[in-house]
Parts: sequence; structure tokens; C-alpha cells
Amino acid sequence: MASLHSRKNGGSNLRDSMSKKQNNGVEETLDRLSQLPDALLVQILSLLPTKDAVASCVLSNRWRFLWYSIYNFHFINSNYKTENFIYFVDHVLTHCTSSKIKKFKLDFDYMSRWNFELETSRWINFAVERKVEDIILCSDDEELTYKLPLSIGNCSSLITLNLSHWVFDKGLAIVWNSLKSLNLYLISLDDDDIVNLLSGCPALETLELSFFRGFSRLEIKSSNLKRLTLASHWRPDAENDGSLEIIAPYLQHLEISGNLYNLMCRLVDVSSLVNAKLTFNNKCIKGIGALGTGGFDDEEENCDYSHQVLRTLVQDYLHKLSYATELSIGNCFREVLCALKFEGVPWVLIPDLKCKYLTLELYIGKFNLHGVAGLLRASPHADTLNIDIAIMPYDSSCRCFESKYSAKGDNNDMESWISSYQFPNLKNVRIGISVGECLKYSFQWQLRKLFKLSEFLLKSSTILEKFTITSEKRKCKRCSMNCESRLLSQLAEKLLGCARSYANPVIIFQE
Repeated sequence: MASLHSRKNGGSNLRDSMSKKQNNGVEETLDRLSQLPDALLVQILSLLPTKDAVASCVLSNRWRFLWYSIYNFHFINSNYKTENFIYFVDHVLTHCTSSKIKKFKLDFDYMSRWNFELETSRWINFAVERKVEDIILCSDDEELTYKLPLSIGNCSSLITLNLSHWVFDKGLAIVWNSLKSLNLYLISLDDDDIVNLLSGCPALETLELSFFRGFSRLEIKSSNLKRLTLASHWRPDAENDGSLEIIAPYLQHLEISGNLYNLMCRLVDVSSLVNAKLTFNNKCIKGIGALGTGGFDDEEENCDYSHQVLRTLVQDYLHKLSYATELSIGNCFREVLCALKFEGVPWVLIPDLKCKYLTLELYIGKFNLHGVAGLLRASPHADTLNIDIAIMPYDSSCRCFESKYSAKGDNNDMESWISSYQFPNLKNVRIGISVGECLKYSFQWQLRKLFKLSEFLLKSSTILEKFTITSEKRKCKRCSMNCESRLLSQLAEKLLGCARSYANPVIIFQE
């Protein structure tokens, strides 16, 4: 018992010793921080979440009032009741002594039965008075939308503005002469709103619209605005919400992604584009129901019409993007180029793209070879090819396409057409898989498709130097295995086993 008692005391002494060391470490760190000048401490506090900056007041008398001078504010209500959140924000802003605010962020979750537009207007007005540079306003409440106060329209100090689920009042006069970046999420704007917005931001360089709707024309006249991102169309309620014209002769970077439903984005003038990423999806009419796209009574006729419109649109994209040096394009381009070839459209009608760096985002499907061949045929100058494979269920658009061209895609003439291709400038290829479905139950089918695609690229690229297969170490939530890495490692092994039949490229597997 004496021995046991001794060990117990020893354990207790050890814990006491460790606790003292930890406390001493905290005190030592605090002493070091306290030796810094006030200006530097305020700078450090301004980098913290506001609630943590305010909590520093209990550290010592030296720290008691330092947070009064912070110039960045991030208010988030996730751990507050609504009344407490309002009190906290009011308390902090009342004690703010900084004459200049750099960043002001309001981030609140769904607040049932509470519209505090008056409070948010008061807080935003405060930030405007303190010459705020960056504003972020986020709301996840789909039932309530908040209007921007009129005072923000004359905020000449504003450099970046991010709004989520906020609306512009029709009476808001916008004079944002210093604004460089504008990001709007879940936004509904009509054509007049867009004109008013862009005319009030002469220095704007970057515009990002996510889940947008309401306007049919986006004309960018400023030579300063170089980057435009459109991410997902907010599903339309009206029949006239089906097309969008983009006129932007000075634009250099364009991204259109996400689900556009039946919205057709037409590139009227994008003659200065250097980089374009068009990876959007357009839903087949069968997948979104009757949206009034043409007045057809028959669903099949409606479906054919929507695919024909998309085909014409993609052909126009290829012409408008022909001078861009870097392209990322999605599955609809693959479908359209397959369809054009299947229907006997001469390649002379498809322009040669000047891009050097090509990224393809594709689904693993029946016509992968045809699509990649067609896209590379249209990109004879490409020296680098990235293929991001998405393993996910087909939507109705994919099924319609494959069922329509199944017989044509299987015939020998098409296989002969593919095997005759050569890509004389392609030096680097990378293949990877985006996050998607579990691969366990379609493993062998996926492996066969990827091997056939990889073998085609290796045999058709006469000066290929490097063929890289990349995989991430992540456990699949469904099968609890690293099925992606297993698939790609077996692909690499299979290709290495046939390496002698290729033109001596280096095959690399990266994990």
C-alpha cells in the first residue's frame, strides 16, 4: 500500500508540475505580448474575431481598453440569441474610437420572427461614417431580405463589397468611385439595376454574381473591369428569364459555372479574353419541367429544341473564345462536338482554338474518347492538357444525348476516326478525379474507360513528355475505403505495363 500511495502522490505532483508549467507558459506569453507597443497590439486584436478581441479586456489593466481601437469588425451571431447579438454589436460600436474602419463583416444565420433591418442599417451607417474599405454582409434567411441603407451609396472609401441575400433599393444612388471588387450572392437585379450598378463603379476590376437572376443584358463598358464570374442561375420563375447577353470588349477573364437551368448566356463581344472557364451545366427540358422555352406541347420536341439551342450556343462560344490562351471547358462542349461529328458537320466549320493550356471537366461516360478527341482537334496549339473527371450520376441531359447517339458512337467508322488523330504539340497531360460518387461498385467499368482514354492520349501525342495521374488520399464516406486512389493507382500500373508501345513519355502517379 505504501508503494501504491507513493505512486499516487508522484502522479499528483507530476500533474501539479505540468499545470504550473502551463500557467507559467501562458503568463510568459502574456508578458511578452505586453511588452509590445499599443499600436502593434491593436493590430493583432484587429486580426481576431471581434468577440475574442473584446474578451482580451480581462487579461490585465493594460489590455482593458485596447480593443476600443480595433479597426476590423467581424460580428457573427451563431452563438448568440438575437437580442444578445444586437446588444453586443451596439456595445462594441459605441466604444469604438478608431476613426477609420478597414473591414466590417456582419454574418448572421436564420433568425426566426425577427427582422432587424433598423439595427443593421444603423451599424452599416456607422461603418460608412468611419470610411470603411471592405464590407461583407451575409444572411442565410430565405424568408427575409435586407435592403442596403441609402447612406452606403455614397461611400467613396469602399474598395470591396460582398453581399449575400441583400437587395438594392430602387432609390439607391450608387457612387462607389473606389470600389475594385463586387461579389453578389443570391441576387435579383433587372436591366436598369445592372446599368445603375456598373455606371456607379468606374474603378471596378472584378465582378462576381452567384445565384443571380432578373437581367437579360450585361454590358460592361469600363476598360478597368477585367474579371467576370457568373456562378449558377437562380432558377427562373418567369418565362422571359431565359437568355443573357454579355457585351464586354475589355474583359480578360471570364468564368461561367454551376447550373444555369434553361438560361442561355450569349457572348456578344468578349474580344479581349485571355482566360475563360466555361464549365456550366444547362438542364434538359425533361429535367426542369416546362419553363416556356418555345411553346411546344410535345416534351420530345421541346427537348430537341433545347439541345439544338445549346449546340448553336457552344459553336458560337468556340468562335468567340478562339483567341484565348487558357481555357477550361465543361461537359456540354464534349457533347456538342460529338454531336457535330456524328451528324457529319465538316471540321472546317469549327475554328481552331489558339489556347496553349486546356482544361477539360468531364463525366466518365460512353463518349469520352469522342469528346476529348474533338476538343483536342479544335485545340491544335495546346501543349498542356488537364482532365478533371467527375464521377457523378448523369442528369437527364446526359441520358438524352447518349440515347440519341448511342448507335453512331459504336460504329467502326467512328473508332477509325478517333484512331487517326494526332496531337503534335501536346507535351504534358494530367488526369485527376474530382470529388463525386463512390467508385467501389463501378470500379472495373471506370478503370476500363479511364485506361482507354489514357491509352488514346499516349498513342496520339507524338512529343508527349509527361503523363501525370494525380490522386488525393481521402476516405470515401460510403465504402470507407480510398477507392479513388485505388482506381488511379491501378490505372498507372496498367499504363506502365504497356509503356513500351508509347512514345517514351514519363508516366507519373502522384498521391
